[in-house]
Amino acid sequence: MIRGILIAILGVAIVGTSYWGYKEHQEKSAVLLHAENNYQRAFHDLTYQVDKLHDKIGSTLAMNSKKTLSPALAEVWKTTSEAHQDVSQLPLTLMPFNKTEEFLANIGNFSYKTAIRDLEKEPLSKKEYASLNRLYKNANDIQNELRKVQHLIIDNNLRWMDVELALASGQKQSDNTIINGFKTVEKSASAFSETDFGVAQTSIKKENQGFQHLKGKKITEKEARKIAQKFAPDKNYNIKVEKSGEKAEKDVFSVSMQDPDQKADIYMDITEKGGYPVYLIQNKKIKGEKISLNDASHRALQFLKKNGYDTKNLTMDESAQYDGVGVFSFVPLQNGVWLYPDSTRIKVALDDGEIVGFSAKDYLTSHKQRKLPKPKLTAEKAKRSLNPNVKVQETRLALITNDLSSEVLCYEILGTIENDTFRMFINANDGSEEKIEKMKNVEPIYKDL
Repeated sequence: MIRGILIAILGVAIVGTSYWGYKEHQEKSAVLLHAENNYQRAFHDLTYQVDKLHDKIGSTLAMNSKKTLSPALAEVWKTTSEAHQDVSQLPLTLMPFNKTEEFLANIGNFSYKTAIRDLEKEPLSKKEYASLNRLYKNANDIQNELRKVQHLIIDNNLRWMDVELALASGQKQSDNTIINGFKTVEKSASAFSETDFGVAQTSIKKENQGFQHLKGKKITEKEARKIAQKFAPDKNYNIKVEKSGEKAEKDVFSVSMQDPDQKADIYMDITEKGGYPVYLIQNKKIKGEKISLNDASHRALQFLKKNGYDTKNLTMDESAQYDGVGVFSFVPLQNGVWLYPDSTRIKVALDDGEIVGFSAKDYLTSHKQRKLPKPKLTAEKAKRSLNPNVKVQETRLALITNDLSSEVLCYEILGTIENDTFRMFINANDGSEEKIEKMKNVEPIYKDL
């Protein structure tokens, strides 16, 4: 009888394990399918945007009046921005694709600066028309290469997840059709990256976004493992450390730490030079809220100080609470100026105060001692650019990145219109509006009626 009971228990255990494995497989399949669908959408959107870009540049060649040319160039700028956004959603971060991105950025910058100038007083020069004509031909070449890749993807039912795995693993990539296709697109773009855009163009070549400028010696894989262990104290995590791919242009160690009990996993990148954490994600389940948002902000600052950040010159910009997690943004100060391009973001679990999310890429790649310009306008003169309905609450100087990817000194003005709060960035040199943001209101709590 005991034997029969044991067999029954074993049978139930096997069925339960099989069901758990089946559910786990289903959930993983759903996540992979969702990622694949997003990649497919972003790629086909990119192809569509480049098609549209080619047509819109062609249309501008037939125009000569400000009335039609300025709006057309504004549309070109808008289309390049949308194409840029689609590129950013593809799994190409480990593959050099900077020439194509630079090509799109150059078109966007040229079209924007030309669209906003007075074309009646300063019409397009012969040199600029020649540049537009070259851009038209360049866009056609890239359009054709993207269409070839699109045709191969559809005909052969290729998956973008295979691209991500091939790039992440650093394996030989010569047999991957999509990667080969994008290498050809990149080659086509690189042939035109030095196009002369005329007087309207300013240099927007992407800066080297690596981490070689950081202070400190190069760490080893063993040292990266020790740094990673600080984030999983007193826990028996299985730790894997891998060096970044040679073509990543960012020398980092990628670390994954898996709890054998499957309760939580941690993923992070650590710079090879200096051993600075770049990002961290912990997928633990939050069990209630035991610490306050204020306490969590102190934990976040302690984390930054522990990892070599100068917390004396960091100030908290935003704090919010979502689903048992405190979310904080910290901005460095230089002579009282807020340096927004160098922001750091942290997520803290409100049950035990552990860091569950961290991103310092902007800080590590951009932060430096800058030679900040002096504002030409006073704060009072800058406020004259505001909507008269705005009630000003606070004013301070801030450095931001504008739509042309250039850093500009602004007056950051917090103000209200009725029940809404806005953050307005007014150029400290000419009083123009650089950015206007509506601040989030407190989310209402809806209860079942």
